Amino acid sequence: MLTTGLVSITFRQLTPAQIVQLVSQAKLDGIEWGGDVHVPHGDVAQARAVKQLTQDAGLQVLAYGSYFRLREDEAFEPVLATAIALRAPLIRVWAGNQASSLVDEAAHERIATDSRRIAEMAGREGIRVAYEFHGNTLTDTLESTLHLLDAAPQMQTLWQPPQGLTEDAQLEGLRAVLPRLANVHVFQWHGPERTRMPLSAGDTAWRERLSMVAQDVRAHAALIEFVTGDDPAAFLKDAATLQIWALV
Repeated sequence: MLTTGLVSITFRQLTPAQIVQLVSQAKLDGIEWGGDVHVPHGDVAQARAVKQLTQDAGLQVLAYGSYFRLREDEAFEPVLATAIALRAPLIRVWAGNQASSLVDEAAHERIATDSRRIAEMAGREGIRVAYEFHGNTLTDTLESTLHLLDAAPQMQTLWQPPQGLTEDAQLEGLRAVLPRLANVHVFQWHGPERTRMPLSAGDTAWRERLSMVAQDVRAHAALIEFVTGDDPAAFLKDAATLQIWALV
């Protein structure tokens, strides 16, 4: 089953109220709220206010994009307290801040151990934790992602199309992480310059990806992230496209 939404950091320049209005206008299901601007770590009052704004508009809080990086100098407790106040069902975290090729086994084990710790903490509150699927972290390749997930069985992962891979390779990777998949970040880039394109430019590829995700018995959110020109009008067009795809 697929729900639809927006990653709030797509519009860092907008207030939470403006983002809620925009997502309501787009007729999407909900929002992943970002922890860097809209709902900062530890600001429980802001989290409660944003939760209320979201719910009053008939929208869901789909996740908390925390930007917590599983580093030794970062505390998870403020992140979790904020997610609880936000009523987020999922916290998105980053698996360190180095490429997997640069991380030795001791550092890998530290991140895996910390992953197990925060997943257990969040799990006691009924909240899941998932890795960002991203370069320069331990989820920058399929092999490294699966290795880390094996070491931290309570964790999940997000997915977004890895740049520089063929469509077949991207689908193979999505299929491999599907049993541990949380949500999908949806955007369309072109070429090594990563030029932002309308979602409709990726119609064939995204239909196949989301069809695969929708066949899973668990619920997943397809969340728009990055739009052409950071333009709300471009987002509304992309949202209409995503709604069509979500009917698979």
